[in-house]
Amino acid sequence: MTNHVKIPSKIRCESFLIGVLYMLGTLSLYEDVIRRGRPYVYPTVMMLQLLIIKTWMRIPSNNMLHYFLSLDTSQNRKIRSICNLYNLPDRRTFDRRFKIIPLKEIIGTMGSVFLSEKIVENTTASLDSSLIKAKGPVWHKSDMKQNRIPIAGIDIHARWGFSKTRGWVFGYKLHMSCSTGKLIVPLSADFTTANIADCQMYRSLVDSLAGMLQNIIADPAYDDGKLYQYSKENNLRLICPIKKYDSTPPDRLKLVEFYESVEGQEIYSDRKISIEPLFEILKSTFGIRLCDWHGKSKNRKAYAVQLNSVGFF
Repeated sequence: MTNHVKIPSKIRCESFLIGVLYMLGTLSLYEDVIRRGRPYVYPTVMMLQLLIIKTWMRIPSNNMLHYFLSLDTSQNRKIRSICNLYNLPDRRTFDRRFKIIPLKEIIGTMGSVFLSEKIVENTTASLDSSLIKAKGPVWHKSDMKQNRIPIAGIDIHARWGFSKTRGWVFGYKLHMSCSTGKLIVPLSADFTTANIADCQMYRSLVDSLAGMLQNIIADPAYDDGKLYQYSKENNLRLICPIKKYDSTPPDRLKLVEFYESVEGQEIYSDRKISIEPLFEILKSTFGIRLCDWHGKSKNRKAYAVQLNSVGFF
């Protein structure tokens, strides 16, 4: 009989969305700094809550979001109460504020808060990436080299990437780290075109976690001497599948020995019950196998909002 892995949830309420909004408002993830000019009427955290509502409910425009929030329903009354939304922002406020929400910074802060407050297990984090197909037809490499666009609807910002499980994919790549243990949440994330190698994004994902963890577990794509050195300098142990050969140098032999040890295998086994099922949750909840937008910036923002939501599952 197959044992299905279930990611535990810390939300115990009638609606995941209500729970997400409540937790986002409870944790101190972002404080608006004093700035020149007129201060914000609506805090950044509130605007993020409203952006999550728009994404979660698949509301296509800010006009429709304004209309949706204006409806006097029991759900909307709960939403407005949890978000402390006593006056509805103008549609133009949505247009202006949604563009400047520091989503990547908030995700990093979320990971730091979860680790420092010991909301999640703070010994090991897991890293991986997932290819996402671009919206519209593919742009073949022969046409790309000549800067020729043979058909309308091609996302010219996307690129080709390869994975062993999916082969060649034209699109983008979501890079993510997450906690291990009983509660699985995203700790850091980044978004690139599909041609960017996983090892190139290691520092971007790990920088905000240094000093709060002991181990980083990842697949062979992160098996790189420079990454082991960077991890060591930041008091981290990078654990990847690594093989021994006759010509393997002594430094790598130590890595092989630890990976193959009982302790190493026990730590690495958490990868199958953390980052892998978390990506499946993203795919099943938000359908991230295919981009909803053209262009890197719009897709980056959409997935950042989704990760902020999943961070509270």
